Amino acid sequence: MAEEGDATERTEDPTPKRRDEALKRGDVVKSQEVNAWFIMGGGVLALFAFGGSTAANLYSVLRNVMGNAHAYDLAAIRPLTERIGTEVLLVMAAPFLVLMLAGLAGNVVQDRFVWSTEVLAPKLSRISLMSGAKRLFSKQALVNFAKGLAKLTLIGALMVWLLWPERHHLDAMVLLDPAAILPLAGRLSLKLMAAVATALAVIAALDYFYQYQVWFNRQKMSLRDVKEEYKQTEGDPFIKGKLRQLRQARMRKRIMSAVPKASVVIMNPTHFAVALQYDSGMNAPVCVAKGVDSLALKIREIATAHSIPVVENPPLARALHASVEIDEEVPPEHYKAVAEVIGYIMQLRSAVRR
Repeated sequence: MAEEGDATERTEDPTPKRRDEALKRGDVVKSQEVNAWFIMGGGVLALFAFGGSTAANLYSVLRNVMGNAHAYDLAAIRPLTERIGTEVLLVMAAPFLVLMLAGLAGNVVQDRFVWSTEVLAPKLSRISLMSGAKRLFSKQALVNFAKGLAKLTLIGALMVWLLWPERHHLDAMVLLDPAAILPLAGRLSLKLMAAVATALAVIAALDYFYQYQVWFNRQKMSLRDVKEEYKQTEGDPFIKGKLRQLRQARMRKRIMSAVPKASVVIMNPTHFAVALQYDSGMNAPVCVAKGVDSLALKIREIATAHSIPVVENPPLARALHASVEIDEEVPPEHYKAVAEVIGYIMQLRSAVRR
């Protein structure tokens, strides 16, 4: 009941992180029918490509052995056996290689390539009688039984459908010369292999989609899982908000302490404010504070309280706010406009002193 309740809670599609974790564990979509189809296809390919040459080479090796059986000494049986085994392996190497590649391809096409040792780790559940009984009578076991029964029924029906019209030829095969049987057997074998391959392809496709759905449902997440993953990857939203508030408070405090050092504050009346400091020994004016909206108004308020000139120049205020950071010099493209403002401020100060 607990497992069912947990399954009903998992209503969210798996995230990319969840999928990647499943891949690392070796938990991927796995259809044995796809593997079987690829291996059978590899076997048919090997039969067509290497069947004739392999049969001829095996015939040559065994004919030589059987033809000279009387000449072999019992003491030479072991070296002879090793030599025959080596020759047979060399003859069968190409077909075995094709089958091995077909089996590998059957796994790779179902999902990304994965190398995981977690599935090899020993688990007590694998030797538990209770766990074994659950697997034996599980939904997956029933599906596998139904799938095997359907496969036997379908392939059996195809064989009957193909061989029934040939029943008279099959009866007469016992009376035919062995050389005449081979062409008939070859033609029937090709028909059977083509039909079985087609049937298995359909079964493999259906089984793959079923296995994918089972895997997808197994990877689904509850809302709690999604939130926990978000916290792990992006951080706790509450903590992030608090950190953002602390950073803003520190920045505001720093700006407020820097504004009194400014030579001028350039503003867009209510939205942007940039405080610049310039002394005769500087290469260019330096931005000591900047802000938007409420922070801009606060900068203006502090500047007014410390008798720092405030110049309203919306285009220049926007441009400086976008192009210069705090403690950076004004970019060269704004030298002329800033110089005009600072020159105007200096003229006002000179006039006041007179």
